[in-house]
Amino acid sequence: MLTGPQISADTVTNSATRNLVNRWTETRQRIASAATRWGRLCDSVGLVAISKGHPAVAIRELAEQGQRDFGENYLQEALPKLQELQDLKLTWHFTGQLQGNKTRIVAEHFDWVHTLDRERIAVRLNEQRPHYAPPLNVCVQVSLEPEPGKGGVPPEEALSLARKVAALPKLKLRGLMCIPPPRETFDEQRALFERLAVCQRQLVDAGLALDTLSMGMTADLEAAVAAGATWVRIGTAIFGARHYK
Repeated sequence: MLTGPQISADTVTNSATRNLVNRWTETRQRIASAATRWGRLCDSVGLVAISKGHPAVAIRELAEQGQRDFGENYLQEALPKLQELQDLKLTWHFTGQLQGNKTRIVAEHFDWVHTLDRERIAVRLNEQRPHYAPPLNVCVQVSLEPEPGKGGVPPEEALSLARKVAALPKLKLRGLMCIPPPRETFDEQRALFERLAVCQRQLVDAGLALDTLSMGMTADLEAAVAAGATWVRIGTAIFGARHYK
């Protein structure tokens, strides 16, 4: 009986790994190209690889290439990965909406929180951060336009919340974060991101020491870099489509 070529499981795995690494490399090149175009240093824009919906093995493969910052949205999914990868020196970013009953886990296991939008959550994170851990890096999430189901404070409320967060000793307020509504053109995307940059400058002028703008995802990272992003949060362009059970 005639049969087709036999493809081993190792061949499939090696191909998937190459594709993953290639996508990660291409994403880094996109960031570098955008930075260069807009007169910025390439290393002024950090990459958080959003690994939600993807297995620990994929994270390990990118870590072997030098990627160190990974973002997770769901604690139930994230914790097994953190445990499996604890032999690696990785920086973990929590990028999902944070509920009050989940703050202890985040305070104990993560290095960054990008989505802080309530004083109550900030207080809980501060109280639950272990004494032996460095201050938890946090960004205040700003809602640039009202969108049902999305977190964030309006720009006019960002200063008040930021001042309260900055006063908490076990938190380190780093800057602002946004997840803007989709826009079709580069100019429209950039205009939204520049609103966050303006908001940050206002907070700096008010006396807060901020150095972080967390903004930009797969579809709009170039516009975010043009507007001053210091972290871009990229998932699909690196890992491909997510597969949930």
